[in-house]
Amino acid sequence: MATDHHNPASKQQQPGTSAFKLVIYEQENFQGRCHELTGPCNNLQEAGVEKVGSILVLCGPWVGYEQASCKGEQFVFEKGEYPRWDSWTNSRRSETLFAFRPIKVDGQEHKIVLFENPSFAGKKIEIIDDDVPSFHGHGYQEKVSSVRVQSGTWVGYQYPGYRGFQYLFEKGEYKECAEFGAQLPQIQSVRRIRDMQWHLRGAFNPAP
Repeated sequence: MATDHHNPASKQQQPGTSAFKLVIYEQENFQGRCHELTGPCNNLQEAGVEKVGSILVLCGPWVGYEQASCKGEQFVFEKGEYPRWDSWTNSRRSETLFAFRPIKVDGQEHKIVLFENPSFAGKKIEIIDDDVPSFHGHGYQEKVSSVRVQSGTWVGYQYPGYRGFQYLFEKGEYKECAEFGAQLPQIQSVRRIRDMQWHLRGAFNPAP
């Protein structure tokens, strides 16, 4: 579902407006033709989007994919501005986006367990209501081959510091790394995806 107009950000919010809204611009820095999404789009080109140069997320979060039908490398987009390619990824493997879908945020609590071996075997690291920029800092240096998400919605990263390939983890079980889109069983940092209506990233105000 896409519409084509030139200033969607200025549209007044109407009663019953979708809980998800994302605007794609065909050029960097929010220039050129723009297209608004309020629901899943399995093929941007079929929706009339020729190129993704920048993205404005008005209501999120969303996940984008480098291939149509929600396949290939994943990119998580939370509410905010993404003026060019390197603002939503640092993997640099591909510079194309062909599909988007909204991410349903599952409640206020967060719990994820990551396992060394497939089918939830071997060493594990359990994370509750926290973001972990480095598994090494928590004494876990093993690979991650399977994942069990008991609550919340998460994004895992190939490298420490939330870098490298991204893997979206919604509530459920992932018995092997191929089920969460990874070619190698390597995850070294993880963070929660939170509803920005309740959890405003960067909203901490230090005392004067």
